[in-house]
Amino acid sequence: MNDRWTFWRGSEPLVLASNSRARRDLLLGAGLFIDIQPASINERQVETAALMRGASPSDVARQLAREKGCDVSKRFPGRFILSADQTLDFDGTTFHKPNDRNAAFAQLCALTGRRHQLHSAYCIIRDGIVRAEGLGTARLSMRSLSNRALEYYLTVAGDQALQSPGGYQIEHAGIHLFESIEGDHSTILGLPMRQVLASLRELGLLVF
Repeated sequence: MNDRWTFWRGSEPLVLASNSRARRDLLLGAGLFIDIQPASINERQVETAALMRGASPSDVARQLAREKGCDVSKRFPGRFILSADQTLDFDGTTFHKPNDRNAAFAQLCALTGRRHQLHSAYCIIRDGIVRAEGLGTARLSMRSLSNRALEYYLTVAGDQALQSPGGYQIEHAGIHLFESIEGDHSTILGLPMRQVLASLRELGLLVF
């Protein structure tokens, strides 16, 4: 990226604690320099412990974002770490990425004709200390679809259907499944960008 076009003013790139291509593209599209260093934590273990404490799906997203950021921060002292997590909240039940086509079909059958929420949390950490954090929520209503229609979608989507909770990616063929969507597109992709940029701005890490 040409330095004349970047909005990042940090002395070193922002460390993104995620392997998500969507999050990477959102940050690069906003003119930020990033260094991708995924976290290595047991997400299901963290989630289970949080749920046992009575955490909501949005609380789980926040906790996972913090845990990921802290994990990567240990390896990169002095660096600003951006971590994130997203949960799908269906009437208080959290959906995860489906393991296979059958699991994706089961999730889609549960969601069809119903409304659910996506909670996208982020955390900015430096030297193990949380410097900023936030959460964006989007509300999506899925069309009432027949099993045949869902099977057709899964055939078209292929492995993409396994890359996000709910069995869909709205930036791809999953957009055909929805009747209405309320919320920022970036939140649905897993990173509430306007909030993230506002936090980076407050930390003096952006040009303006």
